[in-house]
Amino acid sequence: MNASKSKKELFLANLNQRQQEAKLVRRIVAIVALILIIIVAVVGTSGYFYIKSALQPVSSESDQEIIIDIPIGSGVSTISQLLEDNGLVKNAKVFKYYVKFKNESNFMAGEYHMNPSMSIQEIIESLKTGKIMQEPVFTMTIPEGKQLKEIAAIIAEKTNQKEDEIWKQLNDETFIKGLMAKYPDILTTEIWAKNIKYPLEGYLFPATYSYYEEKPTLEAIVSVMLDKTESVVNAYETEIARDNLTVHQFLTMSSLIEEEATKNVDRKKIASVFYNRIEQGMPLQTDPTVLYALGEHKDRVLYEDLEVNSPYNTYQNVGLPPGPIANAGTISMEAALHPEETDYLYFLASKDGKVYFSKSLNEHNDLKAKYITENN
Repeated sequence: MNASKSKKELFLANLNQRQQEAKLVRRIVAIVALILIIIVAVVGTSGYFYIKSALQPVSSESDQEIIIDIPIGSGVSTISQLLEDNGLVKNAKVFKYYVKFKNESNFMAGEYHMNPSMSIQEIIESLKTGKIMQEPVFTMTIPEGKQLKEIAAIIAEKTNQKEDEIWKQLNDETFIKGLMAKYPDILTTEIWAKNIKYPLEGYLFPATYSYYEEKPTLEAIVSVMLDKTESVVNAYETEIARDNLTVHQFLTMSSLIEEEATKNVDRKKIASVFYNRIEQGMPLQTDPTVLYALGEHKDRVLYEDLEVNSPYNTYQNVGLPPGPIANAGTISMEAALHPEETDYLYFLASKDGKVYFSKSLNEHNDLKAKYITENN
């Protein structure tokens, strides 16, 4: 009886101890949860008031007139920074994201007379009104599929500068970090990945650009191109997120399609081959990446070229290369986001530019023998 009573008392004592421990744990959890809620509330409240303050006029009592010139071709990033630099908004990034959130657009170039007491909305409305008609000093066309080295040569020729100096600045760390601060949505830390050859490769959008100064700085020249890239990428923002791609991956895939395609009609099929191969864990085996690794332009890739030791060599490495291998136009970007639904795993282009697609290696080899080997 005493032994039974002793066991019962021991059981009750242990039970009581566990209940006390459980109460203590619950109390600690409640305290920690309360602290976290307070921290989130404080951070959220601080963020709210910071943004609210940034959207207020710089100086509501000021009657100072500030003349600001918005150059033709300026994008939202450039305009936002100009407004902050001239003391018309408190924070360029807050202004930029406010404009994006409100879906505001159609800002016009021109000379504006503003003052620091203007509200954000007044500034936005003002930017939609003034337009200057001015002949460009020069224009510059950057074709699709151009690599950064080729773009450097075009800039040098158009501005009468030395190509090696342009090239050096385009790859200068301080120069690039300045651009990253200005374009954080597109120029992310991925451009500094370990195996990237040139950080700005693939980010200078192909288009014809107009310049209104005799000797614009390289930053001014490149900023107009990045404004365009940012504008185009923002238009695809929802689809890029849908496909769980980063901007860097999106531009990389687009560049592969751009370099492989000979005709617009083939791009979505080429994109399907790349995605099918990635899904099956197959290397992409696209010749332009080999040429990029070699740093050469050749009409034909040789078997010995396929052995080049480079992370860009998609014959030796599975998945996308470290970064873009050229710039891409909107047609290739569309293909990257909307590939055709196919079972193709291979394609080849004949000398007349026609592209042949196949589902198996045997079929691919037969097409190669018919359209490539026979013609040599």
